[in-house]
Amino acid sequence: MKHTLPVLALTTLLAACSTTSPDVISRQDAQRMSTIQQGTVVGVRAVRVEGSQSGVGAATGGVLGGLAGSTVGGKRENIAVGVLGAVAGAVAGNAIERMGTQEDALEITVRLPSGDERAIVQARGSETFAVGDRVQIVSNGGKVRVARATY
Repeated sequence: MKHTLPVLALTTLLAACSTTSPDVISRQDAQRMSTIQQGTVVGVRAVRVEGSQSGVGAATGGVLGGLAGSTVGGKRENIAVGVLGAVAGAVAGNAIERMGTQEDALEITVRLPSGDERAIVQARGSETFAVGDRVQIVSNGGKVRVARATY
């Protein structure tokens, strides 16, 4: 049990550090060919991508809350307080995970040369976009991102 808590805490921390930034390419997407569509930005608006609820935060919070609660009171009370601590910890851990993984993002609407329009939501990256900018839509394995046109 001594080693379980640090592992759970580290797992929660790593889950909270994951990113969907368009500036970070996953290892499995490297050295793979992507499909490119050229277009022009016709709209940009700020949005917020809600945080994940993988269960890691709830599990970690539940374990920590249960352990903390079980140390309170005498023999009779520590079981009941431990259960209450586990429930409270799970609720708190879930909320912490959800808040820690939400991201500021952009919804970028792009008009293709055919006249069709596409809306892509992506985390804010280092590039900024404005109406009229020439961009490319990069598609790879079901993932899509918008980048400034390189031509």
